Amino acid sequence: MVHYRSIRARMTIATVVSFGVVLLAGVGLITMTYPARARADLMDQAASASRHVATMVDRQRLTGPIPPQDNVHFMQVVDARGDVVAASSTLAGRPPLTRAWPTGGDSRVEDRVCRPDGCLIVVGTRNASTPYGPIVAYGAVRETFLMRSPFLPALLFGSSAALLALMAWGAWYGVGRVLAPVERIRRGLEQISAVDLGRRIEVPATRDEVSELAATVNDTLDRLENAVDRHRRFVSDASHELRTPIAALTVRLEAGLEERTEADWRAALDDAYRLSDIVQDLLLMARLDAGPEVAHERVNLGRLVEAEIARRPCRLPVTTEVQSGVYVRGNRLRLARLFTNLLSNADRYGDSRVLVRVLRSGEWALLDVVDDGPGIPAELRERVFERFTRLDRTRSRDTGGSGLGLPIARDIARAHGGEIKIVEGPDTRVSLRIPLADQAERREGTR
Repeated sequence: MVHYRSIRARMTIATVVSFGVVLLAGVGLITMTYPARARADLMDQAASASRHVATMVDRQRLTGPIPPQDNVHFMQVVDARGDVVAASSTLAGRPPLTRAWPTGGDSRVEDRVCRPDGCLIVVGTRNASTPYGPIVAYGAVRETFLMRSPFLPALLFGSSAALLALMAWGAWYGVGRVLAPVERIRRGLEQISAVDLGRRIEVPATRDEVSELAATVNDTLDRLENAVDRHRRFVSDASHELRTPIAALTVRLEAGLEERTEADWRAALDDAYRLSDIVQDLLLMARLDAGPEVAHERVNLGRLVEAEIARRPCRLPVTTEVQSGVYVRGNRLRLARLFTNLLSNADRYGDSRVLVRVLRSGEWALLDVVDDGPGIPAELRERVFERFTRLDRTRSRDTGGSGLGLPIARDIARAHGGEIKIVEGPDTRVSLRIPLADQAERREGTR
């Protein structure tokens, strides 16, 4: 059942109403103007024929039937006594068409005569000096059936109704054909559920807006499937990461209840801290996934880096190369978290030293964190930015890593219009590129 509010029904109704108004206006105009215009044309034709016949009898009598004049076949010449002295072959032996006679100073008379076989429009022209004496030459033209009052409106309105019905069917059928692919897309989407996101919509080969819609729906389903897969992996990985510190904390607390040694309580406290850090990282990633708003403040990136290095104790000595006046625009706390994640990663896996560089490069601010650790193989440099990813050599729990530091740093960088990558070289160099404050403000002003 098609609801009257559907696009198909609304398009059909709109088409019928709009064209119906135009048709009705046209029918009304024709009904009001056509009979008078047609009668005037016929009257001019009959008048021309009657004038021509009146001229013919001006100097001589007519012998034989009056020949047709301008396709007018009904003609008579009537004298002053009312006798027919000449006629066309169609009126031979017939009485006068009309008794109407020009009066006063008029030389022309008009009349409408109806007979069993139809109505005639009659025009007479007077000629006072002829061999017959004063006469009136009549020309008559038969009215068409459309000029009869019941026929023309009935024909026009009937034709309009048939045309509107045909137009309604055409609109219904045409819109249905156009929307058929959309209906197939809708039915296809109905069959897709959260447990079966691998199905896709068939893309029509029409190369029009509907095919683009189907392609966009499939792209959206791809992104949705990827998001659901990421969510499932995230839940699985988070459960795995939280299970170990919780189990360790439980064991240590149970042991602490029996032995009550300071070492057990210290180990339990460390596990609690680790668990708290993982939860905080998970909450931050959830906020980043929700699309955090970046605060619009100018941040001196060099000073922020120096402040975080001074505030945070590191295992390895940290050397800085900071260019002054490198300003970016964003959230100071998020950028500080980004840098501390990079610094913590370098401090944990470096062998003897860490180098931090802040400089300007064209329209970008660059932040490099370099350590002299064993490095990351080229084929794994993108994988380390996946959540809960740790390389085999870093799987031991004593490192304290959860595999969320670099993914969080990349998400923060992307939220600020930047990007993080691992640069090939003898040392492990993690490089952040973020727009300078002037460029970020200019981009926001052009949006």
